[in-house]
Amino acid sequence: MSTSNPQTAQLPDYITSAKPNPPDKRAPWYKTTAQTYAGIFLWFVFWDSMSANGLSTGGLGATLLGIVLGALICHFCFYLVPGLLGMRTGLPLYVVGTSTFGAVGGLFMPGFLMGALQFGWLGVNAFGSAGALAQGFHAPSLYIPLCIIWTLAAALVGLKGIQYVAKVATYLPLIPLVVLIMGLVLFGGSAGSYKPVEVPGTSSGGFNAVLLMIAAIVGFFATAGAAGVDICTSNRDKNDVSKGGIVGIIIAIIFTAGISVIAVAGARAMGVIDPTGTTMTSALEKKLPPGLFAAIMIGLTLASFPGACFSSFIAANSFKTTLPKVNPFISVGIGAVISIILAVTKVAGSLPSVFGLIGASFGPIVGAMVVDYLLSGKQWAGPRAGFNPAGWIAWLLGFIVGILPNGLLPASLQVNIPCAPVAAFVVGAVVYFICAKMGVLSPVVPIPVTSGGSARPATAAAK
Repeated sequence: MSTSNPQTAQLPDYITSAKPNPPDKRAPWYKTTAQTYAGIFLWFVFWDSMSANGLSTGGLGATLLGIVLGALICHFCFYLVPGLLGMRTGLPLYVVGTSTFGAVGGLFMPGFLMGALQFGWLGVNAFGSAGALAQGFHAPSLYIPLCIIWTLAAALVGLKGIQYVAKVATYLPLIPLVVLIMGLVLFGGSAGSYKPVEVPGTSSGGFNAVLLMIAAIVGFFATAGAAGVDICTSNRDKNDVSKGGIVGIIIAIIFTAGISVIAVAGARAMGVIDPTGTTMTSALEKKLPPGLFAAIMIGLTLASFPGACFSSFIAANSFKTTLPKVNPFISVGIGAVISIILAVTKVAGSLPSVFGLIGASFGPIVGAMVVDYLLSGKQWAGPRAGFNPAGWIAWLLGFIVGILPNGLLPASLQVNIPCAPVAAFVVGAVVYFICAKMGVLSPVVPIPVTSGGSARPATAAAK
């Protein structure tokens, strides 16, 4: 393993000026990590269509097994190490990532990439939210105007006032929680009698259903796992990191996705929706009075707004760091326009492809970070000089593997790789390990100590 280089170049200002979150600013897991992640999985765009991933061909048992395995993979592979790195250093992802991708490379990966992909999330949020509002008001013509208004409002709040939605965001997740319980009560009792129906053009079998569900969940979670670095800077110790992930990730995924799949299976068995129906909200629409259903869809949409603001907030912070000379109103504005285009054209509605793209992008990033952490004695190695070749080679090869089966590619380029987001993670991890053992690592650059504080890890919180 490479050690500090005595002839190091000066580190970029974004590293030397970064200040760890001090131990006295930390809080228990149930006030920070757990509720942050649980709020992500309560977003109806995540859980509403989960049954599309194998229920029709593999049956209820296989899809539920896929949900449990996907939840465990998200926690132990994609979240735990980034979370521990954030807790032990108190530093944000774009600084911690310099150990894997280099002091210069970290600005692009994962720094700029994290910000750029947030606009993909904003597009998905706008697509789902505008569609739900238009459905709730029974006015399809409102879809495009709502996409524009929703995206611009979220971008503006993310830039200037995310603190104003913090209190509202504490209570709005109660809406999807109530809706999920309602779906379970109405349809759950019949789920055990559901029999899968083979759908032409799809692969059958329980094993394939398990893989489809894992891929969907991990693809959705990949960026949120890497963001565990930032989220867990507020944790006091590794116990907070672990419990926050168990409750906010494992239990939250099983609860939200599990209830949704059970409800859809029950609704199909009852004949409320046809065998190809894939959303819980479509079952509720058939079962509930129109006025109540409209109120539910409006409520689910309102509960999505803090998530849209949070995506914009992450993007704005990323761009302020990686593009310091560009007015954030311009950089975020351009990103918002891209989000609007993705939503209006309904490209953002191709959820398996969107989640697959995100998983392909961040799977190898997290895989490389995990190996770097383990090879460094389960601690942050510190920034590496320039562009760390091992990290970039690992990301490139992992991304190629992860993107090959994606539906956004032309059919002639697609290759069927099962559970591609997880495969991208594994390739990134293995390639980084091989490169590290071959010595293809940039030297670690010592961080200078300054009187005003520096980017030195917050070691008091690392125990």
